[in-house]
Amino acid sequence: MNDLTKILVSEHVEPVDLRQALEERYLTYALSTIMHRALPDVRDGLKPVHRRVLNAMRLLKLQPDYNFKKCARVVGDVVGRFHPHGEQAIYDALVRLAQDFSMRYPLIEGQGNFGNIDGDNAAAMRYTEARLTPYAMLIVDSINEDTIDFCRTYDGEDQEPLVMPSAVPNLLANGSSGIAVGMSTSIPPHNLAELCDAALYLIQHPTAGTEELAQFIPGPDFPTGGLIVEPLEQIIEAYTSGRGSIRLRARWNREEMDRGAYVIVITEIPYQVQKSRLIKKIAELLFAKKLPLLADVRDESSEDIRIVLEPKNRSVDDIFLMESLFKLTELEQRILLNMNVISKGHLPRVMGLCALLGEWLEHRRTVLIRRTKFRLGKIERQLEILGGYLVAYLDLDEIIRIIREEDKPKPEIMSRFGLTDMQADAILDMRLRSLRKLEEVEIRSEHKVRSEERENLKILLESTEKQWEKIREDICIIRDRFGPDTELGHRRTSFSKIPETDSGDIIQSFIVREPITLILSEKGWVRAVKGHVSDLTGLSFKAGDKLCFALKVETTDKILLFATNGRFFIFSADRFVNGRAHGEHLRLIIDLEEEHDIVSCFVLGTAERYLISSTMGKCFIACEKDIIATTRKGKQILNVTVPARAFACTPVRGDYIAVIGDNRKLLVFPLLELPELPRGKGVSLQKYDQCGGRIADIRSFTLEEGLRWRISEGRFKTLGMDELREWIGHRAQTGRLAPRGFPRNNRFE
Repeated sequence: MNDLTKILVSEHVEPVDLRQALEERYLTYALSTIMHRALPDVRDGLKPVHRRVLNAMRLLKLQPDYNFKKCARVVGDVVGRFHPHGEQAIYDALVRLAQDFSMRYPLIEGQGNFGNIDGDNAAAMRYTEARLTPYAMLIVDSINEDTIDFCRTYDGEDQEPLVMPSAVPNLLANGSSGIAVGMSTSIPPHNLAELCDAALYLIQHPTAGTEELAQFIPGPDFPTGGLIVEPLEQIIEAYTSGRGSIRLRARWNREEMDRGAYVIVITEIPYQVQKSRLIKKIAELLFAKKLPLLADVRDESSEDIRIVLEPKNRSVDDIFLMESLFKLTELEQRILLNMNVISKGHLPRVMGLCALLGEWLEHRRTVLIRRTKFRLGKIERQLEILGGYLVAYLDLDEIIRIIREEDKPKPEIMSRFGLTDMQADAILDMRLRSLRKLEEVEIRSEHKVRSEERENLKILLESTEKQWEKIREDICIIRDRFGPDTELGHRRTSFSKIPETDSGDIIQSFIVREPITLILSEKGWVRAVKGHVSDLTGLSFKAGDKLCFALKVETTDKILLFATNGRFFIFSADRFVNGRAHGEHLRLIIDLEEEHDIVSCFVLGTAERYLISSTMGKCFIACEKDIIATTRKGKQILNVTVPARAFACTPVRGDYIAVIGDNRKLLVFPLLELPELPRGKGVSLQKYDQCGGRIADIRSFTLEEGLRWRISEGRFKTLGMDELREWIGHRAQTGRLAPRGFPRNNRFE
């Protein structure tokens, strides 16, 4: 590097810390996105692009009683004067403000194709026209009366409002959504009449809490209607913290057809759900056979939504069918609530319902004070001019002479009659035709009226109570204008409760119900054979494997397994239909250690209570509701320690217990002597000698019916109550030798 290069580098290059530079530039970008793009202002509920669109349309005089103008003209003004961004982005924002399915209270009245609920885009801006709605005029009302602050536009050639006066709580009425850097916002729309009622109550009770305001605002009110199924307590909690979610469902009804058949008609779908995409999703699920209760879906919508769902047959329960659709489709949506807004024009933060309404009311008070001062100044100027007119009227001929003869009449008039500069200008600017109107009675009458207005405005400025009274009057007018009896103001979203249905039953409804025989081999291979098969001699197994359990079940059944480690497992029977020849290994379904095996296998719902015992003769009764497992790891019910293992799990059927040990001692005792536990080790069933002993079999039975055991294939023997007396005792006794003819394997079956 030569000397000249060193001099140039030293003069024009400054060393900058890369980390610090990135932090500063990223922070600048983040703040710009948050403040000027993504988050709405709590006072008017608008983002900068929406505010600029409304301001441009106001300047173009696109009031509701004026003619429409091309949207291209509006977009051009917004781009050229206020918002230096892409035309399409601005047009998309304008289109959304005109869509009655996106905005609860549209700000723009559109003429032409502005899109639809199917998700179709609006026509190009050169084909569509727009003007402001009466609701939008309430947002820009009194903007020319010094009610808000203005700032320079991006090029410094014009001015734009920092916030709108907003005579309505537009943030909550229309809601808002946006994603900034590191934060986002999602505010659902609400009913304006309810917001007005809550605001009136908040004026009277400034310390009111969310629960009190919830009496007036029970929840959002979406433009597309629907049913809110979220409990009121959850809604109040979300309104209090500013964060939460609300479940919204489609509105539907049942229409009866001929011969007992019926169809389900959906008339309202959740907010921001595209109808075409919804129907496409239902059709895909139907084609994939994931909706076995549904036969067909068709769209019969015209101006109103009408989606027809045809059930598989007339016996299908309509509530059951709809609950299954709510779980799989967008017919049920969870609407996020994240009330993150710009507070006081410069501070982004999450606010609750009370804080949002309170800050809007303070904004209205500020607007009222500034508007009153503006009008007071205007009236004082009018009174000053009227005073000058009175002086002119009293000596009109002299004033005319001065104007005709003097070279500089203004100073002469001011000095001669003691008038101010404004009064002298008003007299000199008056046309000759106005002289006939200069009647003293009219001037004094108007002066009196203006003086009374001035006094009333001064009283309003001095009294806080008068100010809130005026705000209440304004809110009442808006409330009447958008009341529940009006077409635009009536509540569209209703409230409902979720029907009490078992989620497990809903899932099972997607399974085609058919009989199968479930086969479980000794080495843990599980498979299903169609139909209830009694002759299993033709089944083949892998080398060294054989049949362990065979259950006649249906595809909708749940299977409970009890393992030697004392854990219960559960799986669905339908998962093995159309499987591989030898099935699927059990350890791929459940987390069962290699050293443990399955003890019992039965269908869920076989009994309400079960006898659970270990090899050491410990036992207790467990309820079915306590043994149901929900994970692959199962549920530990019987506590066993090595060398003990779980021995048996049998349904409780009867009032007595029969237990036999490997020493062939039989004991019968009442079922009531066994405890009922949700989990544990159990109590002793039978006493064994010092040389040790283990349980061989256990079963429950009804004493009046007697104890039965298998003698041979198809043959059983039963001992009645009188014959069993010598074996009946109490739990934990030794018992007596089994009766003559009892099987050598010490098993009842």
